[in-house]
Amino acid sequence: MLNNRGTGERHSRVAIIGTGFAGLGLAMRLRQAGEHDFVVFERADEVGGTWRDNTYPGCACDVPSNLYSFSFAPNPDWSRSFSPQPEILDYLRRCADDFGVRPHIRFGHDVQASRWDDEISRWRIETSHGEYTAQFLVAGMGPLSEPSIPELPGLTTFEGTVFHSARWDHGHDFTGERVAVIGTGASAIQFVPQIQPQVRELHLFQRTPPWVVPRTDRRFSARQRWAMRRVPGFQRALRAAIYWSRETFVWAFLRPRVIRRLQALALRHIHHQVPDPDLRARLTPDYTIGCKRILISNDYYPSLSQPNVSVVTSGVVEVRAHAVVAADGTEREVDTIIFGTGFHVTDKPEMTRIWGRGGLSLKEAWRDGMSAYLGSTIAGFPNLFMLIGPNTGLGHTSMVVMIEAQITYVLDCLRKMAAQGASTAEIRPEVQATYNREIQSQLVDSVWNQGGCQSWYLDDHGRNTTVWPTYTWRFRRRTRRFDPDAYVLS
Repeated sequence: MLNNRGTGERHSRVAIIGTGFAGLGLAMRLRQAGEHDFVVFERADEVGGTWRDNTYPGCACDVPSNLYSFSFAPNPDWSRSFSPQPEILDYLRRCADDFGVRPHIRFGHDVQASRWDDEISRWRIETSHGEYTAQFLVAGMGPLSEPSIPELPGLTTFEGTVFHSARWDHGHDFTGERVAVIGTGASAIQFVPQIQPQVRELHLFQRTPPWVVPRTDRRFSARQRWAMRRVPGFQRALRAAIYWSRETFVWAFLRPRVIRRLQALALRHIHHQVPDPDLRARLTPDYTIGCKRILISNDYYPSLSQPNVSVVTSGVVEVRAHAVVAADGTEREVDTIIFGTGFHVTDKPEMTRIWGRGGLSLKEAWRDGMSAYLGSTIAGFPNLFMLIGPNTGLGHTSMVVMIEAQITYVLDCLRKMAAQGASTAEIRPEVQATYNREIQSQLVDSVWNQGGCQSWYLDDHGRNTTVWPTYTWRFRRRTRRFDPDAYVLS
């Protein structure tokens, strides 16, 4: 194994990329299982993934705290029912310390290429600090790791400040500035209310309005925090109650007519918080709720009703040295541009950095759209596991649930391969194809496909390669045990 400075033997049984919930969770479970022959590559200098990188004002989770954490590492110290970003990052840091995985992490190691070598049945991994090899490679980067900035004409000529919400410039002073915010996703609805009181003018460029429902956030009382720490089973019961209540949402997502009841709640929220009928009309979506990610906020709409805010619905067509030009021809002078335009989800950057058997790149394998078996394994890529892979995304509950299910599957694979003396496992192409036809057929009538919107759930071919189409308990059941008959083991 390597020592903490990355010197010494450069081969490991398992190599993991990323230290967000996915990569860190697998490392923690490996340690619990008594496995020490693994290495974790992290390009940054600390763990945390998206919760390390997203530090914009107001950043918080939209899944209840007790469910947005590892089931095997409960946290009794949450201050609120919906955790703010600093608390989630502190939780992940403590997990890394408490489970003893930091010695396995190679910080500052950017993985630039990973290639399967048939001759030695290993992965060759090229990092910014040299080459490593591993029997198994686990891609745990997650879909919210690479910010997406649209290619707008003239953007490079802008003479003011430009940054993405995931790369927030904390040294920037907004006082008295004219600010353009491009995008109205989950990040924008959190940071816009935070910066609105500071700026002179805020121009929000909205391509499609999101559906927003009330945020039922509250502080945990001292008694509740005492119970989470001292009463056996209390936190586990609380987590189970949240989990099963969230699972009931799936029934509505699969039936667009039913989900309109939730849409009625969102409409009441808009009417209650936006008194101006013209602004309310511009903020009211024309698609079925759930088609795009449902957002939660109590202060987004009130901030947009302030006199220093304008909501522009015609889109951005050009950026000039000191201005942003909308599609209707209007020009707005601005000092700063903030992109709240999300991440590369269906066009993941790792597609160009992973090569499987015969030099097949992941980009080539996915030329017709992303696909995998159980969101985890891909034909032509032996001993490769992907955490939060294709069709594992959720619109109703915690991604940590899916991550833990995939980790269970990976660990069982490692155990069974060791028991059978197998060195490689590769999903059979026909098994993967059958599985993905099943997934796509389940999505056909769902709100994600039939809700009347364009979202990051859909790729360039209009195919939903992002969302898991049914209850998470069904995914957990399918991933509880590794199924060797679905693979070619050698």
